[in-house]
Amino acid sequence: MLPFSVLDLAPIAQGSTAADALRNSVSLAQHTERLGYQRFWLAEHHNMTGIASAATAVVIAHVAGGTSTIRVGSGGVMLPNHAPLIIAEQFGTLASLFPDRIDLGLGRAPGTDPVTARALRRDLNTRAEQFAHDVQELQAYFEPPEPGQVIRAIPGAGLHVPIWILGSSLYGAQLAALLGLPYAFASHFAPGDMMQALELYRARFQPSAQLDRPHAMLTVNVFAADSDAEARRAFTSLQQAFLNLRRGTPGQVPPPIDDIETFWTEFEKAGVEQALSCSFVGTAKTVERGLRDFIARTRPDELMVAGHFHDHAARMRSYEIAAQVRDAINGKPPA
Repeated sequence: MLPFSVLDLAPIAQGSTAADALRNSVSLAQHTERLGYQRFWLAEHHNMTGIASAATAVVIAHVAGGTSTIRVGSGGVMLPNHAPLIIAEQFGTLASLFPDRIDLGLGRAPGTDPVTARALRRDLNTRAEQFAHDVQELQAYFEPPEPGQVIRAIPGAGLHVPIWILGSSLYGAQLAALLGLPYAFASHFAPGDMMQALELYRARFQPSAQLDRPHAMLTVNVFAADSDAEARRAFTSLQQAFLNLRRGTPGQVPPPIDDIETFWTEFEKAGVEQALSCSFVGTAKTVERGLRDFIARTRPDELMVAGHFHDHAARMRSYEIAAQVRDAINGKPPA
């Protein structure tokens, strides 16, 4: 059985507010919980007017409080932006409030532009360079305290919050393998190193107290609808948002447009299509066909589904169709 999970960026659609986006995140979490998704992760981004999950631990608490069984976590917390002790305390608190439901995915990128990263970190060089050390320091805070230990995470100590390494390059794959941690690859926007990263992670994996064998989760975009045309039109919101970010003009999630070809140059189109090549757009039949091929090539242990929609109702319907596709792939009879 291949589990499906959810990556939510708490999208702020044009004409809406962050409060709307956060309400929609809880609504989506409740919907996907009923549909049998494994996890619901939120990502740390800063100074982005189209994303409401900057205070990631706070949003995780909001979502976990509105659900009862689905695992909720970060996809991820950008660890160089924070002291490891702060993250241990935050996620120790979450794990105390919601036992056995919290995941801690860690990334090395800033989750923003260089100017904002400096406002967050103050010192850009040393924080990123010591990522591996910070991960191990964070792990230690979740262990039972040693006699005479001066600094403890309270809450946090002894809670063994599951840690994941996130990545879009080979670095994260190698670190996850070395530390024996589960690995989530950002194939939904940076698929270039995906196959090599998977190969490295699986070949070099060293069992740990947390994990005895490799566990690789791949993230893909799914825009599913009742017709291929409807799905392709919804997908133009992500295409526009992604290109706006590359153009240096990020904003709220734009509404779909009828003809995406009028929006970009041929050069821009090629770049966006390469970056978003792990996207599956169409009816249940179309998405299932694409995902079956992707799964056969990559052999993930878990699939995380992203859907950066403008329209919340369309996003809810897409995850409903994706759950039907999941059941078909896993050989589960339709309800």
